[in-house]
Amino acid sequence: MAATTKTLENVKANILSAHKSITLAEKVDFYNSWAENYDQDVAVLEYRAPSLAANCISSHFSGDCGAAVVLDVACGTGLVAKQMKKLGFGHFVGIDGSEAMLDSARESGLYQDLKQCMLGEGPLPVQCGSFDVVVIVGALSDGQVPVGVVRELCKCTKPGGYVCMTTRRNQDNVEYKEALERELKQMEADGLWTCVEVSEVEDWERAVSEHEDGYIPGVVYLYKRQL
Repeated sequence: MAATTKTLENVKANILSAHKSITLAEKVDFYNSWAENYDQDVAVLEYRAPSLAANCISSHFSGDCGAAVVLDVACGTGLVAKQMKKLGFGHFVGIDGSEAMLDSARESGLYQDLKQCMLGEGPLPVQCGSFDVVVIVGALSDGQVPVGVVRELCKCTKPGGYVCMTTRRNQDNVEYKEALERELKQMEADGLWTCVEVSEVEDWERAVSEHEDGYIPGVVYLYKRQL
């Protein structure tokens, strides 16, 4: 038990150190240094977002999963693709800002293509309207990826395709979540997509901030691009 507690505390300390990274270069350096231990660390946190997002997509996708082309944005080491592969999806293109994370994703053998890109710095380096599913898990949060990136996700999706996004619902992410949801609803009002599902989850992952205990909540959004 003591060993488990110590491991959790070590993971918390590592993640909290990332919050001190202010510049873009510092954030990239953090993720490059974290790549080697990322999968083990998020397992300690009981991080459920990749499986929750994959299950949400799978429950609504009615086409041929094996033929579907999935864009995994902020793919990290490949945790989302791993979960989607279990559900029958097999064609993945990954984008991430960290070369070390992309190296880990490449080693997984899950991706047909991987591209390095800093999210929010411009258009995504893929063809517009070419993906059956676009998914972003974990990156839409305070201090990470700007809310406006969701418009790029929509542009990359085929008409009738799905965009799946996640964010946290904890105290530290309240303002970001509100801004994100304003943007999602505005895009729906503009006729860009329709909301398919919003799923709030209580036990998202173990809390890491100094003023939170237990588990923090999160949310999965699924939208369908308009024709």
